[in-house]
Amino acid sequence: MSIIEGAIKFMHSGFSEYKELFKNLSKSQNPHTLFIGCSDSRVVPSLITSTLPGELFVVRNIANIVPKYRLKDEYLASTSAIVYAIMSLKVENIVICGHSDCNGCAAIYDDKKLQNMPSVARWLEQLNEVKNEILNSNSSADERGWLTERLCVLQSMENIRTYPQVNEREKNGLLRIYGWHYIIQTGEVYSYENEEFILLNKGRK
Repeated sequence: MSIIEGAIKFMHSGFSEYKELFKNLSKSQNPHTLFIGCSDSRVVPSLITSTLPGELFVVRNIANIVPKYRLKDEYLASTSAIVYAIMSLKVENIVICGHSDCNGCAAIYDDKKLQNMPSVARWLEQLNEVKNEILNSNSSADERGWLTERLCVLQSMENIRTYPQVNEREKNGLLRIYGWHYIIQTGEVYSYENEEFILLNKGRK
């Protein structure tokens, strides 16, 4: 099915399933969660979280990176979206979701992959500390992928706490921050708790 055919199918049949929901959402939105994920086509936030339209405010970029908070005379796409979600939408949760087999995370170890994509290479420079930590560790080549993906999530969790808006709301108990690692081939989701990634189960909220 082409992308055009998919849109036509949605208008004629798919929309009807959520007709009342979209009617209620037509004038405003009130998402409970800011979901920061990778642009990877295999990562589908609403599918992973079993959520409906209107529940998630989604920010996606290569390797699900949260830049450190800064104010500069440039276009700050991810930063401005995060601030908007916190200040305007008053989200109650932030999920930073990395995933297995992340090409962005893998590319930081292969300069040839990025030589014709200077903007991507520049973006991924934010993972230099993660890269150096992995290269200076005793991890094997097989372990490197998952370790990089998880350290990227942890770095982004640190970075998002540099946002004064996030910091204030978290300290006041108005915001919860989660770090996830989604495994594409199994559908498993690991959450960072007590300094380790633990498989989510029905006992957690």
